Amino acid sequence: MTNSPAPHNPATDGDPGDDDDLMRELGLTARGIALAKAEGRVFLRVTGVIEYAGRRVPYDLVPAQGVLAKPSKWRKMDRDTRGQLLRERAAEDVTAELHGFVGAFVQEMADACDDCDLDATPFLQGLADMQISEPAGMVFDRIRQRLEHAVEREMEEQHAERTRQSINLAEYPASFDVARRMKRKFIALLGPTNSGKTHQAIEALAKAPSGVYLAPLRLLALENYERLQGMEQRGKPLAVSLVTGEERRVVPGATHVASTVEMLDTRTPVEVAVIDEIQMLADRDRGSAWTAAVCGAPAQVVYLVGAPEARRAIEVLAARLECELEVHVLKRKGPLSMEPTAVRKMSNLRRGDAVICFSRREVLMWRDMVTEMGLSVATVYGNLSPEVRRAQAQRFRDGAADVVVGTDAIAMGLNMPIARIVMTTSVKYNGYEEEEIPAALARQIAGRAGRFGVHEEGLVAGYDNETHNVMRSLLHEKPVPLKTTGFAVAPTLEHLYRISSVTNEHGLAKLLKRFVHNIDVPDGFFFPRITEDQFERAAWLDTLELTVAEKFALSLVPISSKVPSLQNAWEKWAKALAHKTVTHLSPHQNPLSYMNLQEVEDSCRLYSAYAWLSYRQPEFFPDIAKAQELSRAASERVDAILQDQNAAARKKQPKKFRR
Repeated sequence: MTNSPAPHNPATDGDPGDDDDLMRELGLTARGIALAKAEGRVFLRVTGVIEYAGRRVPYDLVPAQGVLAKPSKWRKMDRDTRGQLLRERAAEDVTAELHGFVGAFVQEMADACDDCDLDATPFLQGLADMQISEPAGMVFDRIRQRLEHAVEREMEEQHAERTRQSINLAEYPASFDVARRMKRKFIALLGPTNSGKTHQAIEALAKAPSGVYLAPLRLLALENYERLQGMEQRGKPLAVSLVTGEERRVVPGATHVASTVEMLDTRTPVEVAVIDEIQMLADRDRGSAWTAAVCGAPAQVVYLVGAPEARRAIEVLAARLECELEVHVLKRKGPLSMEPTAVRKMSNLRRGDAVICFSRREVLMWRDMVTEMGLSVATVYGNLSPEVRRAQAQRFRDGAADVVVGTDAIAMGLNMPIARIVMTTSVKYNGYEEEEIPAALARQIAGRAGRFGVHEEGLVAGYDNETHNVMRSLLHEKPVPLKTTGFAVAPTLEHLYRISSVTNEHGLAKLLKRFVHNIDVPDGFFFPRITEDQFERAAWLDTLELTVAEKFALSLVPISSKVPSLQNAWEKWAKALAHKTVTHLSPHQNPLSYMNLQEVEDSCRLYSAYAWLSYRQPEFFPDIAKAQELSRAASERVDAILQDQNAAARKKQPKKFRR
């Protein structure tokens, strides 16, 4: 007597108990097969055990054709149709094939884990625990992905540990071999603007048999280069070289060098080094250059010149470097006072004033307003080349300009006979948002008033009442000392090579990231730092076929990524270097005489950036002389435009100036 299927009963359609009976009747339950409903599907699950290399690995998986139907469709099927579908999808050859696939996968994973020195058990548990409706192949892929991620994490941890072992920032000072071997003495000359501290340091430098002056700006390097050239030693003029990122005037046999701080030669010992604006140790983007200079200046005597708030930072650095320290605190040579009231009206401006704004647009706007009052103006802002800033400052010194209108670029260098500082605002954009200027900057700007030997006192005023009151408060605010830990250290090419050698990574972005996050920083005294611009550039440079050294140099080119024409030029240079194509420099298609002020300024910056790159990749950027020639021509054109605009504004609406 044969068993016949149970009669169809519509009342039991879709009843779970009916499905269970059907599964048992077909012998599927006994074979380890179950019917499941989840994730909007009705599907089969097959259980079993794989034995391999002493392991027993259970699995609970959906065969390739194990998904039967959506629940709504399954409910509409009669018992016979369901039975037929179950026989087809759960046939013995189907489950046997699945068992074979699982066995092969278990072997694959076990061997892969052994190769990676990982335990396979946590990964293989997913064969029974994952409980999803996707077929077994998708489960296999998910487990493979888990292993890949685990291997990546393991490699990441290994690379991080190797990076940590390869660079210990506590040993950073020892990387400067020459300075480390010398018995160095630090002399700190600290004081406000107009205290004579830089003059005193330069005098000591000029008397030394050899020495180097380290400036925060090309302009200051140039000014003190010329100043040293005019000084004598034993009746003979000093032999002085100028070294900046964009220009080298190297004199054979020179005993003295004026340089930007980033260009410090740490391998050539000298008698005296002067590090100017030492408070720049705290600068967010460039502080690392001052850290390197203090740690690596190869001089028997190192003068640290700057603001009094740097004193404690200098003391802890000297102690860390085991250098003798002598501190001199200087006072301002003439008084600095706030005006009783704000300026309030353009007619209240006077000859000898410096009108301070915080953007190029504002400078040009105020320049036009001042010239319409009948005053001649010298213009100074950061976008101008050092040559133009100096030429404009000279016009003010010579009396050819009555007033200087500028940004806080006048706060560093540019000694001018300013009688009064007039602040148009106390708010500045910091790269992220508008904020009130810090008291240290307010003091440095204000301190430019009342040059010793020219004026009996310096005066400070706000143009409007609010700015006047804010400046009064800022100048009375107690200076905040620099931090005494976390001195910034920027990566060198040697650092990146070390990281690359232990991680086998060659992407600049990854190497920079590892430098910031993975190197050993035992006590936080020195701390790794890179700029956001450099990291963003690195990610783009990694798309090109360039060496680590080439990408590193390109990431540091001093050119603005915010100006499309300059960014396009930089990208063009990078691509040319990747193709090992020589890039020659051609003048702009439009003659300088047809360009507006902004275009000529940008051209000047482009030529300077090319010159900077020429010194580092001369084989592929050979036109350094032409770059410097074009840069000088552009600077002269900018200066001429500024003078023409000044004259035109005065002629447009002439007014007799009243004192």
